[in-house]
Amino acid sequence: MTYPPPPGGWHDPSADPTLPVSGQPIPAQPTGKDPYAPADPYAGAVPAQAGPVDPYAMAGYPGAAYPGYGQPVAKTNSMAIAALVLSLVGFASCITAPVGAILGHVAMKQIRQTGEGGEGMAKAAIIVGWILTGLLMLLLAFYVVVIVLAVMDASSTS
Repeated sequence: MTYPPPPGGWHDPSADPTLPVSGQPIPAQPTGKDPYAPADPYAGAVPAQAGPVDPYAMAGYPGAAYPGYGQPVAKTNSMAIAALVLSLVGFASCITAPVGAILGHVAMKQIRQTGEGGEGMAKAAIIVGWILTGLLMLLLAFYVVVIVLAVMDASSTS
């Protein structure tokens, strides 16, 4: 048993779900392309390339080589990470800075042999580690000179 539609233009969706309240059919929905997307003024200007295309690349220049979705990315060398951490901890405890620098050299050798990532971290560990080690040596030399001068001054006054 069906009831007549109530006054006021109410539409019973169980009767015909393709008809809106006005009784007119629903227009076909667009498929594939967004109708509100701006038109691409550069469409067709660059020839098709294999692989991912950089939308910010200028015509005539190769795009950036981004790894595609699902492609494996080079694993970062764990010794390079440890070297950088030890070199940076050398700011607080100067003992770990030379250890971090030496580990950075070992990590660079491993990276060249295996092709792993982390070359930048290993270089940073080497640079920071040796700079901190040099500053530590200067501080120790200054400390020794101050002690020697204090001992010589104390022995000359007595």
